[in-house]
Amino acid sequence: MRPADLAREHGLSTQAVRNYERDGFLPPADRTPSGYRIYTERHAAALRAYLALVSGYGHATGGRIMTAVHADRLDQALTAIDRGHAQLLRDRETLAAVRQAVDHLTAGPATPAEPAEPAERLLRVPGPLSIGDLAHHLGLTPATLRTWEAAGILTPPRDRATGHRRYRPDDVRDAELAHLLRRGGYPLTHIATVVRQIRTAGGTDTLAEALDAWHHRLTTRGRTMLTAATRLDAYLALGSGTPR
Repeated sequence: MRPADLAREHGLSTQAVRNYERDGFLPPADRTPSGYRIYTERHAAALRAYLALVSGYGHATGGRIMTAVHADRLDQALTAIDRGHAQLLRDRETLAAVRQAVDHLTAGPATPAEPAEPAERLLRVPGPLSIGDLAHHLGLTPATLRTWEAAGILTPPRDRATGHRRYRPDDVRDAELAHLLRRGGYPLTHIATVVRQIRTAGGTDTLAEALDAWHHRLTTRGRTMLTAATRLDAYLALGSGTPR
């Protein structure tokens, strides 16, 4: 196959295919005596796997997975895939927690038969947390949490004796929601509005629509990850230099 043959299948430029080979996302191609690249079905399968991984896991992770495969570090590649699925599960649990929090806010006081679950039980973290503890829980930096606070997304109280921030269960819930929306590309101003809606139980119809849209996106991402795993396995089966 020529570079154009691989590029045509995915609507890419031939230069993009060459760049993917240069960056290690495709295995090295043999050359003709005149210097032209010779691609095979193995390269086509690698390109399908890489593009599917990008759709499911993002450019950075997709690239790391393919370069790890080509460096005979299959365990490293599988670990990156596992982390992606763990993040997807975390997002699903966060979305479920936010939905339940919104339901509690809009349903009024809980009856004795239906006690409201505190946020720390929904998110399975203790409270209150320090800024370092919350940053570690979310996989972020304390500086990011301070930026969110400046944007009005988080409003943690301060310890009277030390002046340190103390994140309560509701603050942890707000941070989880902000992290979810931020990964979806929402700007800080929009996230601050959504978090305020949860705090005040206002505009819940709009919020419910947003959460439904997020549920759909998570489902789509999950299926995209399955497709990526299938195409990566098909590539490995062709003999990428690593065991299946």
